[in-house]
Amino acid sequence: MDFQHFWAQGDLVSHGVALMLGLLSVLSWAIIGTRLVRQWRLAHSLDGSLEAFWAAPTLEQAVDVMGEKDASGVFAGMARTALHLHTQHVRRLDQGIASGLSASEMLTRGLRNYMVQAQARIENGLTFLASVGSTAPFIGLLGTVWGIYHALLGLAGSHQVVLDQVAGPVGEALIMTAAGLFVAIPAVLAYNALTRANRLTVAYLDGFAHDLHAYLTTGARLHLVKAA
Repeated sequence: MDFQHFWAQGDLVSHGVALMLGLLSVLSWAIIGTRLVRQWRLAHSLDGSLEAFWAAPTLEQAVDVMGEKDASGVFAGMARTALHLHTQHVRRLDQGIASGLSASEMLTRGLRNYMVQAQARIENGLTFLASVGSTAPFIGLLGTVWGIYHALLGLAGSHQVVLDQVAGPVGEALIMTAAGLFVAIPAVLAYNALTRANRLTVAYLDGFAHDLHAYLTTGARLHLVKAA
């Protein structure tokens, strides 16, 4: 009663289910590993990059420092966007439908658009993990039901059926259910962890956008105070 024997006794459907679960598992772990590395880099450089940004003497230098310290590039991209919008307004580029916007309106729209794009990049892959977590157990169950069906079909012509004849094929078919859970559980756990981490990142990014807007429209520089 092992996977090798089940594979040898399986047909096209059972092989397809097994290959699908294997592919979903590989893709899930690839996304999990990539997202966890990005989240670690972001958390590792967040505090230092923000402190360095607000400690810089000029906005241009602050953007350069942020680009060096922000390993994720999310906050550095927002800083570069704000600098670009500020430079456009200072130069008073009277072109396009946004030429009549004030500095506050231009910054608000530009930073809001960046927030939407950044959030989409941050949440990339989470939909796939959620889909795997919700569908993998049923895919495995499909393989189990199909295996049990073929096991019982093979015993249809027997005049006397004993437990040993049923236990082996049914036990091998249950491997597919276990495989489905093996694929689904890491995907669900990673989805919940990454969703919480992304929610915190978006909150920090939203706060940074408001601080940039306040600084570029009023000149009020943020003074970071570390929590005790």
